[in-house]
Parts: sequence; structure tokens; C-alpha cells
Amino acid sequence: MDALILARMQFAAIITFHILFPVISIALAWVLMFFRWRYLRATQPVDRQAWLAAYRFWTKVFALTFALGVVSGIPMSFQFGTNWPGFMERAGNVAGPLLGYEVLTAFFLEAGFLGIMLFGHGRVSERRARDGHLLRRHRHLAQCVLDPGAELVDADANGPRDHQR
Repeated sequence: MDALILARMQFAAIITFHILFPVISIALAWVLMFFRWRYLRATQPVDRQAWLAAYRFWTKVFALTFALGVVSGIPMSFQFGTNWPGFMERAGNVAGPLLGYEVLTAFFLEAGFLGIMLFGHGRVSERRARDGHLLRRHRHLAQCVLDPGAELVDADANGPRDHQR
């Protein structure tokens, strides 16, 4: 096997590992929003404490999945250029801004909202915390729409070259 095949096999392993974390964090965003909603709607102090404890525990799990997703996602952006140089030469003007969008939203916006979720309880008003959850959820929904399109473009561009279109 040559180095290119081995590099592409490594990319396959990394993307297989990486895709788990965005999927888990998208699902956990909904679960956390439900826990927070139940906490805000609970009238009994015991119920409020139970929902808040569940929210805080799963927020820590959410932070862990975010961190692992970032760590596994960083090498992928470099591997696009090294494993598929022909594709990136032709489609780099389109793929580059999409990867930049991913970095901007995932690293900066999502990390900021995650910081508010982790460290803002008691410091941020309930309305601002709710708005942060909504923005975070909608960013995930937008990314769910955009990312499969990028995967389809990538799969088509790296398909067999000998067939007639």
C-alpha cells in the first residue's frame, strides 16, 4: 500500500470517530434544553433541584463530547488538503469557506455558548440562558442541513473517473 491509501484509511478512521461527537452533542442539546425547561417550570423545590442536578450532570457530558469533537476535528481540516489535493485545487474556493464557517461556528460560537452553560448558572439571567440554548440548538440544526451537502459533494468529487456522465 502506498502512503496515500494509508493516509486515506487514517482519515476514514478519524472521521468515523469524529462523527459520533456532533451527533451526540446535537441530541444532548435537545435533552439539555428539555431539562432546563423542566427546571424552570417546576414549582416544588425538590423537583427544581432534581432537574437542575440532571441538567448540570449532562452539561458536563456535553462539554466532554464537544472537547472530543474539537480534538478529533482539527486534523480533518488538514487531511482534506493532503489526502485530496486535486479535489481541493478545484473545489478549494468553495470548500475552504465552508471549513472556515465550521471552525468559526464550532470553535468560537459554540465554545462561547458552552462557557455560558458551564459557568453562567447564577451569573446569567434565565432569559439570557434560554436564548443561549436556542441559538446553540439552531446552529446545530443549520449545521445538520449544511454538513450532509458537503459530504455528498465530497463523495461525488472523489468517485470513479472512468464513467460517462
